Amino acid sequence: MRTKTKFMSGWRFYEGYVESDKLPTPKGPLYNHAKAEIAQIGPASRLYYDNNDWASQIQCANYLNWKTVDLPHDYVIDKIPDENINEGLGFLDGDCAWYRKSFRADEKYRNKRVTLYFEGVTNNCTVYVNSCLAKRNFCGYTPFEVDLTDYLYYDRDNVIAVHIDNSSHEGWWYDGGGIYRNVWMVISDLVSVDTWGVYVAPKKVSDTTWEVPIETTVRNDDHKNHRVAVRNEIVDAEGNVIAEATCNVNVPLKYKSTVKQTVTIENPALWDCENPNLYYCRTTIIRGKEEVDQVTDHFGFRTLRYDPDHGFFLNDKHTVIKGVCCHEDYGLQGKAVFDRIKRYRIKLLKEMGANGYRTSHYSQSDQTLDELDRQGFLVMDETRWFGTCDEYLDQLETLVKKDRNRPSVIMWSIYNEERLSATDIGKQFAAKMAAVVRRLDPTRPVTSAGDTNPTTVKCFEHLDLIGINYNLENFDIIHEKFPKMPILSSENCATGTTRGWYYDDEPARAYIHCLDHDTNHWFKGREVTWKFLMEREWVMGGYQWAGIEHRGEAAWPRLCSQSGALDLFLQKKDAFYQNQSLWTDKPMVHVAPHWNMDGREGEEVTVRAYTNCEEVELFYNGESQGKITVPKYSHADWTVIYNPGEVVVKGYNGGKEVASDRVATTGKPVALKLEMQTEALFADKNDAAVIHCYCVDEDGNIVPDAAPMVSFNCSGIGYIRGTGSDISDHTSMMCLDRKMRAGVIAVLVCSKGTEGTLRVYAEAEGLKTGRIDIEVTQPNDLIR
Repeated sequence: MRTKTKFMSGWRFYEGYVESDKLPTPKGPLYNHAKAEIAQIGPASRLYYDNNDWASQIQCANYLNWKTVDLPHDYVIDKIPDENINEGLGFLDGDCAWYRKSFRADEKYRNKRVTLYFEGVTNNCTVYVNSCLAKRNFCGYTPFEVDLTDYLYYDRDNVIAVHIDNSSHEGWWYDGGGIYRNVWMVISDLVSVDTWGVYVAPKKVSDTTWEVPIETTVRNDDHKNHRVAVRNEIVDAEGNVIAEATCNVNVPLKYKSTVKQTVTIENPALWDCENPNLYYCRTTIIRGKEEVDQVTDHFGFRTLRYDPDHGFFLNDKHTVIKGVCCHEDYGLQGKAVFDRIKRYRIKLLKEMGANGYRTSHYSQSDQTLDELDRQGFLVMDETRWFGTCDEYLDQLETLVKKDRNRPSVIMWSIYNEERLSATDIGKQFAAKMAAVVRRLDPTRPVTSAGDTNPTTVKCFEHLDLIGINYNLENFDIIHEKFPKMPILSSENCATGTTRGWYYDDEPARAYIHCLDHDTNHWFKGREVTWKFLMEREWVMGGYQWAGIEHRGEAAWPRLCSQSGALDLFLQKKDAFYQNQSLWTDKPMVHVAPHWNMDGREGEEVTVRAYTNCEEVELFYNGESQGKITVPKYSHADWTVIYNPGEVVVKGYNGGKEVASDRVATTGKPVALKLEMQTEALFADKNDAAVIHCYCVDEDGNIVPDAAPMVSFNCSGIGYIRGTGSDISDHTSMMCLDRKMRAGVIAVLVCSKGTEGTLRVYAEAEGLKTGRIDIEVTQPNDLIR
């Protein structure tokens, strides 16, 4: 049966140009290079010596400092920002690089299909297996498979070599560099389910009955024909088989065959944003009486309806998309984000009230999409490149096949902000790309995210939905011009704010006032934008730029975009709570700013309350400053004279207090406090925990303006991968000494793969040391 194991540890790595890549002058090497073992010299060669032992340093005239690394790996993130590097990249860039890994092929691999599945390698890469060219991939965001079967030795070491060409960039954001997503070794029978080979597309046929068409693609990598049975079983969340179908099929040698079967399900539990119920399709290949391969794919039962007059309906219930756009990076890891951190990101967005996620602007990892399925998000799934060359169409096909079973995915986006969308060339691109999508998945609409004046776009006739980036002034015009097409705000807001900064904008630091505002006529504030969209029933909702700050799109000395509701280190900004006030129903109040403003005594200060309550009342040092009735999609402001003390805001519905929030002037910092943010840490080299470090006063209150220099250390079963607090701090993320800004430092602690108690320490001059004990346990596959 199939096995799938991580192929992540013990890679050898070198960044830079390797002199031995140059071809010598004699004919012989050129002759050998023209054979199957194309890599006779240099790091692509199986026989290349990449050891760093003492003897090699003496014997090798061209000694290179190869390092041992574990995946995922981003070799750019630890560099020091350079103002001369492109601001879109976040002032960080890397050279080309090599990865190599040796392994022994077990005898059990014989007569099996052996592949490596790379989830993401940035940017362009070439893969060699035992000196032979095996694969080229030209998109850093598209997963790909390398078939090792024909290349393997069983009596000596095998070598995988991956060359990274980082000389070009795929976006105007931080690209990173390296094998930055998971790599898996998959061993299967020569007759097996193809990669992304199962397509499940439930269809409601009555109030209680669903038909479930299942399409299975079987591949035969053997040198002879086979006849096999394909069994599809539908399994519920408790593991019960509730339906199954079996069909025989002939699979020609070195070819593929497709089987289509349909089962019927009565009264399934529906998937929606509040109850994201998942089912599983277990597909088994049977040859004779032997089960030779099995894969399991999850899916959900839900209906989607897009009404040009009334918006979006999920399971016939009107549902507003309260979405965010997100890149898939993390301030302390760059693009090499551990799975737990990906889950943590989605958990925070859910807590914020979001129910939508746009994969801006590329195919995102299986782990992120899995969590979006589990958490009940409405996903706008976007491809990286707009065009009809074979490479771009293949990338689009991969995206659709990879994600088409996912209940969270409700639309496919074929481009973002393309100038050619207003031309006949763009119109032809859209027609062909939409045709590819509809061939692979006719159940979801095709859209785009366009910022070109929507009145001039020529692609719309080939799309099913109109996605508009910004352009609020054109929404009504577009709706009138295309009355039969549903419309959504595919990107909006982009309002920059700096966590904890309550002064005027400070260009020298690249800080921006933290409360909601319009940046310009294009980038409107969250409140203005949401009110505009909600006043138009025919708008499906929208995706806010952005859910989380990302590296790049920066402004020196700032290293990142400032438009996120969560900052670069996943710390909550006031915008996080503002989104809660706009997107959630549970009564809430959030007060800003904090009340530690030494030196501003006697100044007028605006106190703002973000709330979803009908009324709010401010109490300043115990005295009411009056009640304010809060219009829908709005907030409350009071102007007071600052003095140290306490600010309390109470929220009322129907005259009854239902929520409150409080800020107060704290004492001076006396101690450091560490708090775990993620839920666990496993004895797994690919697992990590996020910890926040705060200063507290003598009463245990968090001091929101504390700014000490803090040193971090931990015990031997783990290590600190990164620390971060200030988005304008140019110290390497790996540095264990970090200046705190606005009262908190994020710390990423990684496991070394050993069980036990991991202790993390935080020290600062004049403050009591902080410590947290984390129990590191064996991995739980259900969570992992």
